[in-house]
Amino acid sequence: MSIIHKTTLTPTKLELLTAWLPAQPWYAATGRAPELSKAGGFRLDDPKGDVGIEFMVVQDASGDRPAWYHVPMTYRAAPLDGADRALIGTTEHGVLGRRWVYDGPHDPVFVTQLLALLQGRAEPQAQSVSHTPDPSVTAEVTGAGPDVPAEAGSDVPTGAAEAPAVADGPDATSLVVAGGGPALEVMRVLRPESGAETTEAVRGHVTAGWQLPDGGEARGRFVVLRDTVS
Repeated sequence: MSIIHKTTLTPTKLELLTAWLPAQPWYAATGRAPELSKAGGFRLDDPKGDVGIEFMVVQDASGDRPAWYHVPMTYRAAPLDGADRALIGTTEHGVLGRRWVYDGPHDPVFVTQLLALLQGRAEPQAQSVSHTPDPSVTAEVTGAGPDVPAEAGSDVPTGAAEAPAVADGPDATSLVVAGGGPALEVMRVLRPESGAETTEAVRGHVTAGWQLPDGGEARGRFVVLRDTVS
């Protein structure tokens, strides 16, 4: 189960994202530096206990109206081979030492556990509380669950595993598991009404909530499983 250490991060996650977000193709530039705050999210466990996996929602208040971005991240004790372009930055953890922070869709351990969530084999965990499942996060699949090649199963190495094919779009990051696995879309731009989307091409989705400036909660799709990548 996820262990959340109550300690310091230098720089903080929000400081790392403030520098990283403006270079992403799905970020809507406002002409000002991002003004970020944490708005929600959840975690998944790595069965080996080596990689931290967090689905974070950040609110950007630098524009005329708030924008919400979904940034899944993985935390590692050493660099991930071949993933330099996915590195968000490094930070010093008060308990664990230096951590390499990666954009989740480029990390094979993230992809493996996301597929496990869609298959009902992984349980979402609270973002900021240890050993606490988060039942507000739901994963639904129509028909059979996603087919996963053998090399993408629970024995994916922590280090130099083959990464998925990843492509960033204006609203989402599409990825296909190596070996002909399922097509996934990790939604990057979150909108309160996004959970209403219904199309025949959607085979499943992961839905969760995030906080609004007025104290209310919005819900939407964080991840979509499709027959084909749109």
